[in-house]
Amino acid sequence: MASRNSLPDSEVWDPFGTLHRALWIGGGQWAGKSTVARLLAVQYGVTVYHYDYHDARGHNDRRIARRVGLGEPVTEPDLDKVWVRSTPQEMATETLAGFPDRFEWALDDLRALVPGHPIIAEGWGLRPELVAPIIDSPRRIVVMVPTPGFRQHQLSELPRAASLGHRVSDPVRAQANRLARDRLVAADATRTAHQLGIRVIEVDGSRDAAAIAEIVADHFSPYLPRQHREA
Repeated sequence: MASRNSLPDSEVWDPFGTLHRALWIGGGQWAGKSTVARLLAVQYGVTVYHYDYHDARGHNDRRIARRVGLGEPVTEPDLDKVWVRSTPQEMATETLAGFPDRFEWALDDLRALVPGHPIIAEGWGLRPELVAPIIDSPRRIVVMVPTPGFRQHQLSELPRAASLGHRVSDPVRAQANRLARDRLVAADATRTAHQLGIRVIEVDGSRDAAAIAEIVADHFSPYLPRQHREA
């Protein structure tokens, strides 16, 4: 499967075969990816790798090293410049440009996992164009994206979705920019997934998380533990 911003499959270092055996849930923010992955972990006894958690915490040393290597300042960025004075398109472009490096950090984490049973990796940075060269079948990945209505529902229900979490001069504008950026990034994931023949699940709230998890489990069924599927 061809892809942009990615290494050919033969060049992906995978000493224990972890990456090639993994299952992937990518897509947009606030689509319920983490919830679905947790439900599958309980039902099928798989290991879940939460991209967002590790990207926000464990990868900071590599983020700093990358800035040093590029000659960029290692001090904290100007939050107003990032969230208030940038346009959503500029924010989306910068986010998409940063995903390939961040994906490599996630691959480093995954290579260290040798659990003896399937791994499900979930997160918005697991972009279809980055995952595609690693997998042997599009059945190993699914892209989940929220509809505008479901995104609004998440904003009303999830405190972390409704608040930026940073101190800026104009929180309202910053949050609006963030949401517009997220829509653009999700749209890019959908568009790219369709180009690569990867399944997209649009989450609109008409089905609960358990029902979405069943759909994802059916998609992943060739790779999930048989004894759990039949239990």
